Amino acid sequence: MIALSSNTKVYLAVGSTDMRKAVNGLMAQVQDVLEADPFSSHLFVFCNRLRDKIKILYWHNNGFWLLYRRLEKHRFWWPVAGEHVSMKITPRELGWLLEGLDITRVEAHKAAHFSLF
Repeated sequence: MIALSSNTKVYLAVGSTDMRKAVNGLMAQVQDVLEADPFSSHLFVFCNRLRDKIKILYWHNNGFWLLYRRLEKHRFWWPVAGEHVSMKITPRELGWLLEGLDITRVEAHKAAHFSLF
């Protein structure tokens, strides 16, 4: 079971990724392209050119998780390659993305903060 901490961040690798890559290939991509630490216990999310496959690389305690999702119909929303190589999103937005939503168009209620004094 994946246990995410409140400090866990989610990074999308903008553009397409070769889905033939396994853990070592995705680790290299995290280090070389995203310039991040694959052992950081953050989620690194990759998508193929057709946007019907997603892989998530995640380090936990003493090993990597590699999660894979393939859609039989439909496509994931995914940011196109541009000036940035990665996009930081929230774990909640990752859930929306995996459910097929365009996270740039989804608006949730903003958190309300109250104080008794």
